[in-house]
Amino acid sequence: MEFSEEVQVALEKREPVVALESTIFTHGLPYPKNLEAVHFMESAVRKEGAVPAVIALVEGKIKVGISHPELEELLRKECEKVQVSSLALAVKKKAYGSTTVSATIEIANKVGIKVMATGGIGGVHRGGESTFDISQDLTSLARTPICVVCSGAKAILDLPRTLELLETLGITVLGFRTPTFPAFYTSGSGLKVPLVSTPEDVAEIMHINWEVLKIEKAVLVGNPPPEEKELSEFYVEELIRKALQAAEKLKISGKELTPFLLSFLEKSSGGKTVETNIALAESNARLGAKIARAFLKIKTESGKKG
Repeated sequence: MEFSEEVQVALEKREPVVALESTIFTHGLPYPKNLEAVHFMESAVRKEGAVPAVIALVEGKIKVGISHPELEELLRKECEKVQVSSLALAVKKKAYGSTTVSATIEIANKVGIKVMATGGIGGVHRGGESTFDISQDLTSLARTPICVVCSGAKAILDLPRTLELLETLGITVLGFRTPTFPAFYTSGSGLKVPLVSTPEDVAEIMHINWEVLKIEKAVLVGNPPPEEKELSEFYVEELIRKALQAAEKLKISGKELTPFLLSFLEKSSGGKTVETNIALAESNARLGAKIARAFLKIKTESGKKG
């Protein structure tokens, strides 16, 4: 692994660091909107007193805090989408790659970063009860003690089954100032989750889970999209229905399905879904920084008492 100087210094000084998933930039957003998203997310983290660390691969080297020139090169290339299961292979091949939630949290946790921010996690795909198409994000969350701030799972997924599987895997799921699991482009899915009101609430639950109860699993925080950028539930569902029909007609599935669906939604909505995606990613980065600071404070105070 290679660390940027800023991230290296922050980790050595035990300052708050927020990991940022890179697949949201390479596969989730079109160029040059993805560059805007990087800037907004990094700026949001810094404004809240933490250090951002975009994680990605450059010629097989795992970068924790990738530089902007390296990231721009990555965005312009046909880079690989690296999950935790393909991480070793990508390193061996000296590949250029962006890391999914699963790979990002595994790397972040290994270097001592306890908070990650992204747009939406992967989950159970629609029809997953027969295809077993389920994201590796969920199994990584089940074994990695890290806080992931997101706007729920991607709206193109089967949200009830995703939440059910999160519960089965024993992952703590919280709604930040909301009693329902966010549905990515919209604030509510109708699926009930425990509500927390402050970053300090989240940090305390992280501390109890990991330090007191020794539960080595993630804490997943669902943060709704900003109200002014939220799309209506009916509008989104209609877009998704058309996108799934198009994918079925073109026989698109597997790893190619999510990028295709996101691209279809962008074009069909006239770019509205991209605007919402960027806004919620920035909001999640900001909240992630607040949680990282609150958790560090609890750890420091706990260490003094000990």
